[in-house]
Amino acid sequence: MHHITKERLSQSYHALKRNAAAGIDEVTWCQYGEGLEERLADLLVRVQSGRYRAKPSKRIWIPKSDGRDRPIGIAVLEDKIVQQAVVSILSQIYEVDFLGFSYGFRPNRSPHSALDAVFVGITQRKIGWVLDADIKSFFDTINHAWMRKFLEHRIADPRMLRLIDKWLRAGVSEDGQWSRADVGVPQGSVISPLLSNIYLHYVLDVWVQAWRKRKAQGEVIIVRFADDFVAGFQYQHEAQMFLEEMKQRFAHFGLEIHSDKTRLIEFGRFAQSNRTKRGGGKPETFDFLGFTHICGQTRKDKRFTVHRKTSAKKLRAKIKDIRIELKRRRHEPVPILGRWLRSVVMGHFNYFAVPGNKKAVDTFRTEVNKAWFASLRRRSQKARSLTWDRINRLIKTWIPTAKIKHPYPNQRLRVSHPR
Repeated sequence: MHHITKERLSQSYHALKRNAAAGIDEVTWCQYGEGLEERLADLLVRVQSGRYRAKPSKRIWIPKSDGRDRPIGIAVLEDKIVQQAVVSILSQIYEVDFLGFSYGFRPNRSPHSALDAVFVGITQRKIGWVLDADIKSFFDTINHAWMRKFLEHRIADPRMLRLIDKWLRAGVSEDGQWSRADVGVPQGSVISPLLSNIYLHYVLDVWVQAWRKRKAQGEVIIVRFADDFVAGFQYQHEAQMFLEEMKQRFAHFGLEIHSDKTRLIEFGRFAQSNRTKRGGGKPETFDFLGFTHICGQTRKDKRFTVHRKTSAKKLRAKIKDIRIELKRRRHEPVPILGRWLRSVVMGHFNYFAVPGNKKAVDTFRTEVNKAWFASLRRRSQKARSLTWDRINRLIKTWIPTAKIKHPYPNQRLRVSHPR
């Protein structure tokens, strides 16, 4: 706790998003900044003396791609500041412990680091089976008693443990009604990514590391990003044994594998030939971090490789969101719309423009152009005379062309992990 100082709280305040939604007290980042020095001094005294009280998170619901709603917890600004300070301290401790195949919400690691590891692991190791696993409502089912025990492994300061416990017990407020939270961590809070990583480090990562050393005879790889993970195996029977033992271990810690979204598929360099012999058709595909992974061959020498393309579900959902937003902003000036669309398209390219995904990226750009054309033509009766010649000039001005923005996974992984 002595590492929480006024300077660290100030750094935490300035590290938060300026335009983030406010919690139940409706205090925004800018409002809290008025008289910031006095506010932080008072906050520090309350935190260090134990008089600090965590407030409930405001629960909102956002739609998921499968039609269901995802609960999001929005903490008040003071909770965000203190949580950010605690994360900056605890990350220094847990980065020593976290294992190499954990990529989510860690310094100098990104979704593309995890995607590179999956690609290299499948193409350069003896992998014939892939377990595409999904944890059912992970953030909502984290067991608080186990969470406290895991934290006590590395944190000896009782004041820090009590501080984290206050956030676990703060509960949620929905439509003005407070409800107690005996399990789960509010998804969307500043500290929830770190707590989820700590929980899965002990429940999954440490166990996997020991399992593949003691029980696996063939190759085993695993890549985890937060609660999403993919495991690869050389032998089918070992993959099945791993899945059954993992279900039992998860049940012990209050977690459950989503049976409808967890699949064991034949995937790897020999999957195509093996399935052809059995008359099974093409190898199945799996989705991970927004990309569909497909067994394929290189264009020149016909060697096995993994093709990655934008998940069709993600692509359709993104285009649908853009059409809805264009309808809402239909009568804004063209330059404002153009700048907004350019930022959206560039953001999509920055994530999805990986080698081999040019066709899907081009498709996204084409659909955005069509949506903008349709939106401009609906602005008024006069606008319906808008031609493709004019819209093409606008597209050339505002919409960037699709270009591959990432190196090949094995090249980037070799730089970041020379050994």
